Amino acid sequence: MKILIIEDSEPLRRSLLVGLNNLGFTVDESGDGSEGLSMALSSDYDLIILDLMLPNVDGMGILQALRSTPSQTRVLILSARSEAHDKINGLMKGADDYLTKPFSFEELHARVLALSRRGQLQSQQNTLRVGDCVLDLSLKTFNYQQQSVNITRNEYKIIECLFSAKDRVLGLEMISEAVVGQFDMLSKNALEAHISAVRKKVRLLGGELPIKNKRGFGYVASEN
Repeated sequence: MKILIIEDSEPLRRSLLVGLNNLGFTVDESGDGSEGLSMALSSDYDLIILDLMLPNVDGMGILQALRSTPSQTRVLILSARSEAHDKINGLMKGADDYLTKPFSFEELHARVLALSRRGQLQSQQNTLRVGDCVLDLSLKTFNYQQQSVNITRNEYKIIECLFSAKDRVLGLEMISEAVVGQFDMLSKNALEAHISAVRKKVRLLGGELPIKNKRGFGYVASEN
């Protein structure tokens, strides 16, 4: 996934650059609105993380210029403006998500992953595979070696979240938001119980669920 960060705060921009690079994303960055707009229009980015208060060309101008083209690049706005009308305006002008400053990097990562999944659906990538396990996003089914595994709605959401971020460790906060939304919280015990239940179901079919617990950090879906 190729990401462009357009943010005039150098400490924040550098922090995001390092964090996203460490997670395996390809990241470009700019602290200037004019330069950022040129980069956005001249390269094919999957996601633009966009501040609104920028020198030369503000974030809303960049967003409107981008949406006047055929580009399908997703845009995540970062802003200190937290009023509902600011968020509504940004979304109505074509942003895909809106995150209010200050924010945790873990929440930003969760939103990046959510936008990534949205892109997968739009491009008709309707299955997620890790090892011998396949999640069908259209049929909402989960299979091990073409054998159906009967899972609950929450179990499905947990697997979708982890399979979408294959080989990346996700913490409780990110998984919880994918399952119950940002206004509720899935407990650690509940998450462990859901994953344990799916693990048992896959073992009954002679397999192993390719999800591992990285103690102190979270869970990762991996073939290794």
